[in-house]
Amino acid sequence: MTKRMILPLLFGLVGCAILISLGTWQVQRLAWKEGVLAEIEARLAADPTPVPLAGREAEDEYRRVTLAGTPTGEELHVLASGTGAGTGYRVVSKFLLENGQPILVDLGLLPLDAKEAAPRTKFMQLTGTLLWPDDQNSSTPEPDLDGNIWFARNVETMSAFMRTRTLMVVASTATPADPRLTPLPIATANIPNDHLQYAITWFLLAAAWAGMTGYLLWRIRQRTV
Repeated sequence: MTKRMILPLLFGLVGCAILISLGTWQVQRLAWKEGVLAEIEARLAADPTPVPLAGREAEDEYRRVTLAGTPTGEELHVLASGTGAGTGYRVVSKFLLENGQPILVDLGLLPLDAKEAAPRTKFMQLTGTLLWPDDQNSSTPEPDLDGNIWFARNVETMSAFMRTRTLMVVASTATPADPRLTPLPIATANIPNDHLQYAITWFLLAAAWAGMTGYLLWRIRQRTV
């Protein structure tokens, strides 16, 4: 090995080590995510219980619940795409339980062309899932309050705006159903788990890096022969 080959070799080894470590980290993340999904599946498979007004995110998220009450007609429309029912507005309704306590209920998807349809305000019995979604990030636009168009579900923000308890149920079934809406029940299939693809990508990049390093070393050797 010539001196000219040492630096490219070290550069190649360091690059491969970094890429392989990133792939290994994604494999570890995959195992963690699969454990999380298994726990969620177990909660979703459990028999529903009455909705707890003092529910806590850590203990109760993805808990199946039953509830009964009346939508007040006050609702927030969250623009959503890529759902099983297509593009439309998630309807997050202010819902009065039988004991008079107000909570938030995601009743399902409203078609874009049905935005002005009158909401249902009659007694309903629901099954659903407790959820503490926070789809908001630094790039999320502020809601259009005049047009009632929101771009993220944030339980704290929405509950404060609607004057409800800080609690959201995503409806799976409703009796009687609101004819405007298609329920969007929670399912693990809707929860992203891309760690395997990421791991494969990093390992392929490591292989490509090793191949390019080997080719460079071969070229250097050929020039010195």
